[in-house]
Parts: sequence; structure tokens; C-alpha cells
Amino acid sequence: MKDDDDSEAQNAYATKTTTRRAPPPTALKLGVSSSHASIFTERFFGAFQWEEFACGCGAAFVNISATYPIYKMIFRQMLHGVPIKSAFGQLRHEGLSFLYRGMLPPLAQKTISLSIMFGVFDGTRRYLVEDYRLNDYGAKVIAGVVAGSAESILLPFERVQTLLADSKFHQHFSNTSNAFRYVVAHHGYRELYRGIEPVFWRNGLSNAFFFVLREEASARLPKRKSVSSRTAQEFIAGAVIGASISTIFYPLNVIKVSLQSDMGHRSEGSWHACKRIYRERDSRIGNFYRGCAFNTARSFISWGIMNTAYENLKKLMHEQPQIPQMPHTSPISSSK
Repeated sequence: MKDDDDSEAQNAYATKTTTRRAPPPTALKLGVSSSHASIFTERFFGAFQWEEFACGCGAAFVNISATYPIYKMIFRQMLHGVPIKSAFGQLRHEGLSFLYRGMLPPLAQKTISLSIMFGVFDGTRRYLVEDYRLNDYGAKVIAGVVAGSAESILLPFERVQTLLADSKFHQHFSNTSNAFRYVVAHHGYRELYRGIEPVFWRNGLSNAFFFVLREEASARLPKRKSVSSRTAQEFIAGAVIGASISTIFYPLNVIKVSLQSDMGHRSEGSWHACKRIYRERDSRIGNFYRGCAFNTARSFISWGIMNTAYENLKKLMHEQPQIPQMPHTSPISSSK
């Protein structure tokens, strides 16, 4: 009888222990969710390739070094609505010492920006195609918008570049770091993101257009055998696509520059800025495109250089050094 009581007590204790150790349903759900999040993170970031980031960074460095003076002339036309001769006269009057003033922010911004643009696009497209079996065009569009949205975090570089390039702030800031410190100390970090709305739309839509058209051109254009003809084709394809997209979205840049040329005051919305610029420029839509012809020419050169530099850097990184094979000799022949 005592043995039966002991057996029942042991069974009851085991049942209680088992019940106590069983995890609640919420814990199981949390475990499954964290497992899914871990798998997503591993799969998503595992699709990224460092070569794409490096090629984008190198292409931007080559481009900015060559085209910054042209950009500065276009900037003056955007800001003041003046013809090209007047903008050139302003820069000539200021002298060579001010010509490359403000170059560091776009150099830093563009190298990081193009690195994100190419790297995030390639990784996101690869992930969508391989994991979700999304069709190629849909994956390119979504990946382009994601890459453009990620680029928008670099807006502070464009913000400081605008302040340094505007002549009315020449006496306020001596260099890039001084401008950053002044803006943050007097107006806070939020001031660095003034004008983010038009930048967000510009980056997302233009990236989607660029990558779809660029890969279509790469697939449909004839394959050139000689290095010179292939390089020329890469330059022209990138130049035409980049210049066309830049021209289409040029008014968004005008709105962005207008918003960022002010500091400290409450920022107006993009639509209000658009209407104000329209009124200030004699209520003519064509005046939104002041400087657009020169911008198109600069974009033609700029995107041609970037596309060519990117393709050549990519080929260079993917080339595997060929190790020469030694002729095979048998032990018998070598002993002879």
C-alpha cells in the first residue's frame, strides 16, 4: 500500500514538473518570430556583395573630381535663376580659391551614395528574385526605390553643400566641418534634413528608372569585342540614360535648392515652395528649367563617366588571376 502511495506521489510530481516546464504559447510565438527575423536578416543581408559597394564608391570619386566646377555653375543658375554667362561671371569674380569650395560634402556624399545605390540595389534585387521569385522588372523597380530611399539618409551632405555654395553664406562658414557644427549647434540635427521630401521622391523614382533602363540597354545593345568600342558604348548608354532622368526630375532639384538656401526658419512644404518659385519666376513653367540645359550636359558627362568607371571597376574586381600551370612530368621521365 505504501509502495502504491509512493508511486502515485512520484507520478503527480512528474506531472507538475512537466506542466511547470512547458513554455507558454506566447513564448513559443516569440521564439518563432525571432527565428523568422533571424532568417530574414541572414538571407537579406547575405544577398549583398561588397564588390558592388566598392565599385559604386570608386565610380563616384572619379566623377566628382572631374565635374564639380560644372555643378557649381548650375547651382548658381538654380538658386538665382540667372543665365549661364552671369553664373560664370560670379564664379570668375570670386576666384579660383572659391571654385572648389564645398567640394568635400558632395565627394563624401556621392561616394557613399553611389556605394549604397549600386550595393543596395543589387542585394535587394537578388533577394527578391531568389527568395520571393519576383519577376525581374518588379524586382528592379522595388530595389531601385529601396536604394534611393536609403540614399536619402545622406541629405546632410547636400544641405551643407548648398550652404557652402551659396554666396550669401560665404562669410558665415569657413569650411565643411565649421558649417556642420554651426547648423547643429544653432538649429539642431533636424535642420540638416531640410528639403528631404523632394530628395526622397527624386532618389527613389530616378533610381528605379535608371536601373531598369540601364539593364535593358546592357541586354539589348550589341556586345562589343574591342575595349575602346565597349567603353564608348558604356559611356554613351550611361550618359543618355542619366541625362534624360536628370532632366525629367530637374524641377525637384530646384525645389530642394530653394528650400535648403534658407536656414533657421520654419521650412515650407514642397508644394508651397513649388508655387512660390512659380510666382517668383514670372509664372512660367519653363523658368523652372533655368540651368537645365547645362545640367543635362553635366549629367551626360557625369553619368557617362560613372557608368564607364563602374563597369570597368566591376570587370577588374571579377577578373580572377590566372595561375600558370606547370607541365606535368611523370616520375619515370623526370628520373631519366
